[in-house]
Amino acid sequence: MAARSYREALATFSWDALWRRFDGDRRRLNIAHECVDRHAGRGPALRLQFADGRREEHDFDALIAWSSRFAHFLEREGIERGDRVAIMLEPSLPFYGALFGAMKRGAIAVPLFTLFGPDGVALRLDDCRPRMLLVERDATTWQASFPHVRVLAIDRDLAGRLERLPVAYEPSTAADDLAVFQYTSGTTRALPEAVRHTHRSVVTLMIAALYGVGLEAGDRYFCPSSPAWGHGLWHGTIAPLALGIAVGAYSGRFDAGRLFDALDTFGIDNIAAAPTVYRLLRDSGLAARHPFRPRKLSYTGEPMDSNTFAWIERTWGLRPCGMYGSTEVGVIIADYPGFADYEVRPGALGKAVPGWDVAIVDGEGRPLPPGQTGEIAVRRKDGWFFVKDRGLVDADGYFHHAGRSDDVIISAGWTMSAVEIEDTLLKHPDVREAAVVGVADEQRGLVAKAFIVSQRRGSDFAREIQEFVKTRLSQHEYPRLVEYVDALPRTPAGKVDRRTLRDRSTAPSVCPRPG
Repeated sequence: MAARSYREALATFSWDALWRRFDGDRRRLNIAHECVDRHAGRGPALRLQFADGRREEHDFDALIAWSSRFAHFLEREGIERGDRVAIMLEPSLPFYGALFGAMKRGAIAVPLFTLFGPDGVALRLDDCRPRMLLVERDATTWQASFPHVRVLAIDRDLAGRLERLPVAYEPSTAADDLAVFQYTSGTTRALPEAVRHTHRSVVTLMIAALYGVGLEAGDRYFCPSSPAWGHGLWHGTIAPLALGIAVGAYSGRFDAGRLFDALDTFGIDNIAAAPTVYRLLRDSGLAARHPFRPRKLSYTGEPMDSNTFAWIERTWGLRPCGMYGSTEVGVIIADYPGFADYEVRPGALGKAVPGWDVAIVDGEGRPLPPGQTGEIAVRRKDGWFFVKDRGLVDADGYFHHAGRSDDVIISAGWTMSAVEIEDTLLKHPDVREAAVVGVADEQRGLVAKAFIVSQRRGSDFAREIQEFVKTRLSQHEYPRLVEYVDALPRTPAGKVDRRTLRDRSTAPSVCPRPG
């Protein structure tokens, strides 16, 4: 039984206890068996909301059958263990069936974002070199672009072939066999490079499931993030299914009204999403019309601005719980949703999760005392792993984010946080969205430049928001340059694309720089 007390979680945690949650062991393990097959007869496995208004529910037996048939299909088509199978489908029974069917076969599942164009797909296929690519439609067009990959569409022909195959498949993989190639949605790499996950990753994932999302038996859970990216794949799909909890997913173009309808209809009481999703729900003005009342609510991917945090608390009577980590190491800091004796503090990332040694260190890897800003790092066998974010830990053990390591702005000797400036900008009633980056300046080295989404524009408004930040944050910590944009560029997972903003940072500001 999962610990529901923060103190109990710390006192009773052990990696052996996590392993005992699974049928497999440190030698033999298969994610598809742990997430699908062992839950036969258990009830709903998938609750799907489609952008066109359709909803579907599928039980574990249906997912077992689809994934087993697909595993048999792969075997008959000559897909060997270790071969890559790329899956470019929206959330649906075929997507999840193909994902787990590939892993049952011992192949490596490679989820791909459905909005990629040919160039985006090509970069990833060149990296992972799959034997097969599954697409929604237009297989002939995709095949012409990628003649060295077998391209199949989810159509009647494939459905007919699968229907004739057995509904059971016995997986046989080692815990250390590769299971998933996952592409990150960020912009830290010049070219796409997959992060490789083994079947034992499902065990480490339980840290996020239990302490970051707060999953427990009886939850009705929903995560609208695309399963082509880390949050939707691991926290939204593999984590709940491993615990026998149904996936709740959104398929297609986002619409706040459709999402609210799904949360109501499916009776969702635990939701995990990116901060951008909560901002869109807030801006829709629809919350008061819907009975949705979550017991647990979490977010990850980027810091949550204080206005959205306050709106959630005011609207639903609970504080949003953050979780923090990286694709390479998983969740290392969390806010323990549903743990009654844990205090969620606005502005903090949370506290370190059990099982990991997390610290703030300097550039040489030396731990820093509370209150000092440095690199967030987690200890691994070969030393400290830098997560590439800066932060500090306070006297009570709460970690605080100070921006990406490459987003710290040192201007004329002053160290400024882009996160703090953005948060203050978003408190202005006429600023809808804001992002801040450092840009080169001959006199100061770097200066802060704000990209603003607002109905108001012009030099007078730029000066107004500069003064707004100066008077609330600091006389030196404010955007000396302001540029208006219709929308902030974002990665496919919804994070602000700061590399694009830096690349365009030579665009002129709309007002002179103050002295």
